[in-house]
Amino acid sequence: MDPGPPLRRTLLALLLAGAGSPVPLPEIVEALWADPPPARAVNMVHRHVGELRRLLEPGLPNRAEGGLLLRSAGGYRLLAPPDSVDLLILRQLVGSARESLRRDDPEQAVEAFADALALRRGPAAGCPAQAPPHPVFRELDREYDAVVREAAGAALGCGRADRVLPALSGSAARHPLDEGLQALLIRALAATGRRARALEVFRATAARLTDELSVDPGPELLAAGRRAAAPEPQPGGAPGAREPDAVPPDRPGTPPAAPAGPVALPVRPAQLPPAIPVFAGRNAELERLRALLTAPAPAAPAPAVVIGVIGGPAGVGKTALAVRLAHEVADRFPDGQLYVNLRGFDPTAPPLSPQAALRGFLDALGIPAARMPDGLDAQAALYRGLLAGRRLLVLLDNARDAAQIRPLLPGAPGCPVLVTSRDRLTGLVSADGAHPLTLDVLTPAEARSALALRIGAARVSAEPRAVREIVSLTARLPLALAMVAARAAAFPAFPLATLAEQLRAAHGGLEAFRDSDPATDVQAVFSWSYEALGVAAARLFRLLGLHPGPELTVHTAAALAGERVARTRALLTELADAHLLAERSPGRYACHDLLRAYATELVHATENAGERRAAVRRLLDHCLHTAHAAALLFDAPTSVITPVAPAEPALPSVRPQPLADEAAALAWLTTERPVLLGAVRLAVDHGLDARVWQFAWTLERLHEHCCHWPEYLALQRTALEAARRLEDPDALAQAHRALGRACMMLRLDDEALHHLRASLDESARDVNQRAQSHIALWALRTRQGRHAEALDELAPALGLYEASGLRRGQADVLVATAWGQACLGDGRRALPLAHRGLALFQELGIRLAEGYTWDALGHVHGQLGRHERSVTCFQRALALFREVGDLYNEACVRDRLGDARLAAGRPGDALDAWSGARDVFQDFDPVAAAEVQQKIERHRSPPPPAALVAAPFTSQAHFVHCALPTLPPPSSGQESP
Repeated sequence: MDPGPPLRRTLLALLLAGAGSPVPLPEIVEALWADPPPARAVNMVHRHVGELRRLLEPGLPNRAEGGLLLRSAGGYRLLAPPDSVDLLILRQLVGSARESLRRDDPEQAVEAFADALALRRGPAAGCPAQAPPHPVFRELDREYDAVVREAAGAALGCGRADRVLPALSGSAARHPLDEGLQALLIRALAATGRRARALEVFRATAARLTDELSVDPGPELLAAGRRAAAPEPQPGGAPGAREPDAVPPDRPGTPPAAPAGPVALPVRPAQLPPAIPVFAGRNAELERLRALLTAPAPAAPAPAVVIGVIGGPAGVGKTALAVRLAHEVADRFPDGQLYVNLRGFDPTAPPLSPQAALRGFLDALGIPAARMPDGLDAQAALYRGLLAGRRLLVLLDNARDAAQIRPLLPGAPGCPVLVTSRDRLTGLVSADGAHPLTLDVLTPAEARSALALRIGAARVSAEPRAVREIVSLTARLPLALAMVAARAAAFPAFPLATLAEQLRAAHGGLEAFRDSDPATDVQAVFSWSYEALGVAAARLFRLLGLHPGPELTVHTAAALAGERVARTRALLTELADAHLLAERSPGRYACHDLLRAYATELVHATENAGERRAAVRRLLDHCLHTAHAAALLFDAPTSVITPVAPAEPALPSVRPQPLADEAAALAWLTTERPVLLGAVRLAVDHGLDARVWQFAWTLERLHEHCCHWPEYLALQRTALEAARRLEDPDALAQAHRALGRACMMLRLDDEALHHLRASLDESARDVNQRAQSHIALWALRTRQGRHAEALDELAPALGLYEASGLRRGQADVLVATAWGQACLGDGRRALPLAHRGLALFQELGIRLAEGYTWDALGHVHGQLGRHERSVTCFQRALALFREVGDLYNEACVRDRLGDARLAAGRPGDALDAWSGARDVFQDFDPVAAAEVQQKIERHRSPPPPAALVAAPFTSQAHFVHCALPTLPPPSSGQESP
């Protein structure tokens, strides 16, 4: 089928590449347009989605979602059957091929690989002209090329190179400077009898490397060229003549000859450094690496050397783990162990060159100086020849990059390689099949064990609180823990609490970890990675010291740096490659606390006060405006604030992050809540009081719905202080009202009443704010059981909303009035009010407020004795509240649903509902949980029928403003509850 114009083709390809997983709307926008996208980008995406739905499911009505292309997690996902997507079929076939290799059936594996590779009909879908190539599509092309390498290795190992030659030729043509691919192609051509073509490829590649990169061919390419130039065996073992166009030995570009005859191994090297005597944890990592290095050799030669790469940030214990493992498995390698510190990030000396490392290895293998060849290629050839057919372990410590490592790789299996590096070495993983393992900080239990091993279990057990604090303040970083333990061991009479106090006094900085030895000074160790960064990445790392949260997104990092999103993504990748950041989940980055402290020290030492203040303002403006947009999508109140204008509105990075709908808004607010709370503290520290109370406004509904009540209270107290400093009546009215509601949630009724009345006093100019304060007073009085007084608060609110023409507010008052009338026993008067409110909410599309109205209808029908109808209404309300994650309303409705079921003569169902209410309540309202538990205990044994009919219908009032998409009304012919 024809998907249509380029934008729609790219959208379809992006959804297919997601393989059924949600693709966030911001990622779709980024794939379709350059930065900045057009103003109506989101609407255009929705339109293209509709066209794709009609294309994929032709009979689909307009605006219907169908069963294939679904909204999900703030974006879309395409549930295409796996057998209809070539990418998914390729992955299935590759999995089958790998399974065949594990079963020692390489020929079957090659057939599966060949079928997979034949699926490609061109590059993964490109992006439209107005957008840069998207990383998703580049990654698919890289995935295909990686499979080509894997397939070629398997095919060459079992003599079936012809099956993968077409795909291998295509990949090599797309990457003419990739020596690994070109070497595989040369070997495959020679193996299929095309030696002349193989030598032609060798000569052309060598010339390109010299002309374009000014480098000589590497050992892998030279080895492939030698194989192609070697005489082809003839029957009877006589060497045959070269092909007419074979390269003679004295021609330029000729592969150098290998050493004549096998070279004996004069000595058995044992170069491993001593293992660290104190080693705790890392059991899962040790087991994984142990299995990698000691797997039994297959019957046929494996296609590649086993390479394990241990990565992670400075001080995390990469070398300690590698050396520990190497000593454990040393007896599995009877020909010895080679070790070299490549000094990839050493501040006192430049990185060790591959040639210097090779010379050291050859010395250790017993090659005398007189026999040492000149040049890197000749030394690498001799090294590989010495290791061929032997079992020897190679440990390459502190590597800078893949180029430093490749000449040190053995040429055949049997000699596995273990590499440690602060770089992720993605080139070694993708091109050479290395197995990556990234170390994180220790777990709390591992950190305690490490301390106990160094200073004694008795001392650790004697001061558990101090130990917990030390573990926390060292960020569970092994290097920092070792330094604290060394200090504790040097002063055995000092209590550990004293050391904890010293760490605390450093205020999260690195002063407590200073040391005269650069190898154990935490700041010095971090600096080795930092100084290897590019200028822009180093600046971004410094600015991360100003970020207030535990994690940051690409968009917040872009705002902090004042860079475009695409540029910032590349800089974050550079920081992640250097293990100064970790990508904890797609698009979310974090680092441990000591690295954050290092960044903080750098930013204050390097950036002047004006630059720091500008970065903080950009960050706060981006967060505030995104949070404001999210709050309006998630649950827009009747009184909406206007956030302060950005300090640098012209910068694209300061603009709000695009959010698709209310689900995306809720997800963003929930995930970013710790960052937003940190942003409030940052705004307070910088005297930006207008942003303080406005941040509090953006989080009010989230805190209320999701029951973060202590944080709600503390945040609104901070907002009120900021509003007082501003002497802004609107800010004061908002802060008093929100603080009053927070006090009400925590049953601080007297303080709640004080602040709600103060809000009325301050809100003379904002009628909507004044009306909201009256409704909050209604909720407080209703909760206290003072229903007549509560209804008196609603009359002025209705008048204010009618005067302003705000229909949402009028609906709020109608439903609240219905609730109050039912509480006073006048259900018949309450019922039409609730129905009018329901119709308004459905018309406005405010689904969560509609859920509140079903809750009110359940309350009204219960008062009228219509218990089954009451049950139905509560169930509809519960479904809405559970859908959006509104814990407070969910718990309240479960409680009332139990009451209704009991009144309807269903005590067993009532107990189920109450149990659910108690379980939800106990996390945030122990008083309510205890009240529900009393109901459960009273009704565990079913009462007689008469008691069921007479059971009182009880409920506690609540009123929470909510907003979600419209719930369809009952179908025609069905009586509305």
